[in-house]
Amino acid sequence: MVREQYLEVKQAVTCACEQSGRNGEACTLIAVSKTKPVEMLKEAYDAGCRDFGENKVQELLDKYDKLPSDIRWHMIGHLQTNKVKYIVDKVALIHSVDSLKLAHEISRQAVKKNVIVPILLEVNIAEEASKYGFKACEVMEAVAKIAVLPGILVKGLMAIAPFVENSEENRIYFQQMRQLSVDILRKNIDNVSMDILSMGMTGDYLVAVSEGATHVRVGSGIFGNRIYK
Repeated sequence: MVREQYLEVKQAVTCACEQSGRNGEACTLIAVSKTKPVEMLKEAYDAGCRDFGENKVQELLDKYDKLPSDIRWHMIGHLQTNKVKYIVDKVALIHSVDSLKLAHEISRQAVKKNVIVPILLEVNIAEEASKYGFKACEVMEAVAKIAVLPGILVKGLMAIAPFVENSEENRIYFQQMRQLSVDILRKNIDNVSMDILSMGMTGDYLVAVSEGATHVRVGSGIFGNRIYK
């Protein structure tokens, strides 16, 4: 089941890229594997997946040594500062940098471990009370402050759009994210590229791709519904 669903989503992402005038490989599909057993991740890996997203540090660490070393791990959940030290040298990308305090701690730990950590700034684009992240109006200032920290590479932005029945309702938020990344890029800030726009999940990833997402995070669309203990 996992193999078939991964390949189906992968093909849908490729088609959506092509339909929006981009190269079919322009968007990376991240398989969000939170709460899923290693066996299911292996199925996705065998189908060609190399990018996996986890929400919790402990779960990422539990799976890290049990799976092939060429996997790119993405930290996509809210990251507590006291957990940063465990993953800075293990993740390919931290999507969820939602405060200056967190950025400073990532920098501190990166310097300590002599690594460069690629990060995204999380934007609470719809300003939902239940979500973390910078407001759109705060991002430019935050980028400028974070860009000067050692051990960090600012690679772009991430957003979690509202949960909606009709994915078209989130198009406006994806458009705003795209414009925000363009505006930041125009500022030409040292140590900042806007190569990555991480947005779109199982319910709305095709709309996100059509609006310029470079990374989509799909969980239940690949692994089925999550089972929480």
